[in-house]
Amino acid sequence: MTQKGLNRTTQRLGVVVCIMLSLLLTGCGEYQKILKERDPEKKYAKALEYFDRQKYTKAQTLLDDVASYYKGTERSEDVLAYLSRCYAGMKDYESAVTYYQAYIRNYPKGRYATEARFQIGHCNYLNSPDARLDQTVTREAIRSLTEFVELYPESPYANQAYEEMAELYDKLAYKEYLSARLYYNLGTYLGNNYESCEITARNALKDYPSNRYQEELNWLIVQAKYQQAVNSIEERRLDRARDTQDECYGFITQFPDSKHRSTAEKYEREMRKITHE
Repeated sequence: MTQKGLNRTTQRLGVVVCIMLSLLLTGCGEYQKILKERDPEKKYAKALEYFDRQKYTKAQTLLDDVASYYKGTERSEDVLAYLSRCYAGMKDYESAVTYYQAYIRNYPKGRYATEARFQIGHCNYLNSPDARLDQTVTREAIRSLTEFVELYPESPYANQAYEEMAELYDKLAYKEYLSARLYYNLGTYLGNNYESCEITARNALKDYPSNRYQEELNWLIVQAKYQQAVNSIEERRLDRARDTQDECYGFITQFPDSKHRSTAEKYEREMRKITHE
């Protein structure tokens, strides 16, 4: 690029920066002006404008400013609904849930009641932590979403609620899978952890029957059974070998295309040598 061309590019960038700074300063000045405004109607109108522009923090601040003015009036319901939406838009899901719950307490049959009940579950769904962490919020999300679909089975939100519940149940099942796998990896350290692995995996299958980790949970049970059989004391080896055989048969039947099939067949052959069946 020539020096002349470089100068033109620099000039254009300077113009763009100046325009952006001007818009930023104008926006800041506008917001500071509306904050000092004494007319709540103007503040409320500006709050909704900011909300529509996804300026949720500014909208929330203005709505908080006028909330006490509108308390006891028809507009109070709208203020509370929009405050709830603002916190959700800010991804402050805990506060959003608190405000949506306040809305339901104050307006159980209000204009936004369906949305509020769904959002309580949805915000908890969005706030659900990694499976390795405490799952109190996950369980609360499931409870809220279940309550929602029972109250509003025909709602446009119902399908989304069912999908989110399925994901949350999968997360709980995965947490149990991680626990079962940990027990398996501990083996015979300080006791029979294979038995704990089996119990944990079976409980997960019982508690979350449609979860996406069914194959891996069942495979952990097969492995735990196998390890207990091969490491068994003599008087229990035959019974444990038979149990392992049955578990292998069941696994192969239920998951014929599993990547673990060949190993399951190998385990079954080994157990057959012990049982002579």
